Formats: sequence, structure tokens, C-alpha cells
Amino acid sequence: MDGDLKTMPVDYLPVFLMVGAVVLLALGILFVSSLVRPSNPYPEKNRPYECGVDEWGEASGGRFKVHFFVIAILFVVFDVEAMFLFPWAVVLKDLGMFAYIEMFVFIALLLVGFIYAWAKGALDWET
Repeated sequence: MDGDLKTMPVDYLPVFLMVGAVVLLALGILFVSSLVRPSNPYPEKNRPYECGVDEWGEASGGRFKVHFFVIAILFVVFDVEAMFLFPWAVVLKDLGMFAYIEMFVFIALLLVGFIYAWAKGALDWET
């Protein structure tokens, strides 16, 4: 048992080497790019760019719509659902009827959430 513990760091040596190589490569690329890139900042170039729309007013001065964020969160939820469905479908025969019914419960809960978001107008761009 003690011999296994002593050899454990050696087992991870390829992982440590790969992490070190990736860190050195990333730092090298950042260093070389800082030497080669042009440096001519000016006020127009340093302005924030927001989807081609010029900014106006103060961000803290009023309310803003969060449709992009809501749609992104809904996309992540249904993307995770798809991520669960593929492995489940691959091993469905091994899992049996309980897993089959459990996945329908999972999909039903997601469908309830989708209907709730739809009813609340989270998918409407006009409002």
C-alpha cells in the first residue's frame, strides 16, 4: 500500500508536463503578440462596442431589458437537457423502465418551465 502512494506523483507526471507546456505556450504567445501588435490607442478605439448601437445615457440611470440574458439562460437549460438525453438514449436498454419513466418526468418538468417562460413573455421581443 505504501509503495502505491510513493509512485502516485510519477503517475501524474504527463499531466503536469502538459499543463506546464500549455501555460508556457500561452504566456509565450501573449508575450510575442505584445511585441508584434501595433499600439495606437485613441478615444474612438477605446470606446465600448455594443452590437453596433452607440451608447447613450447612463447605465445606472434607468431600467434596461434583459431579453438576451433570459434567452441565453433558456438556451443553456435546454442545451443541458439535450446533453442528458444522448447518453440516456445510448444506455436505455440497460437502465430499464424506471429510467425511461424518470426521463419523461425530467422532460415534463422542463416543459413546464418552458411554458411558464412563454406565458410570462420571456420569449417576446416586442415588449
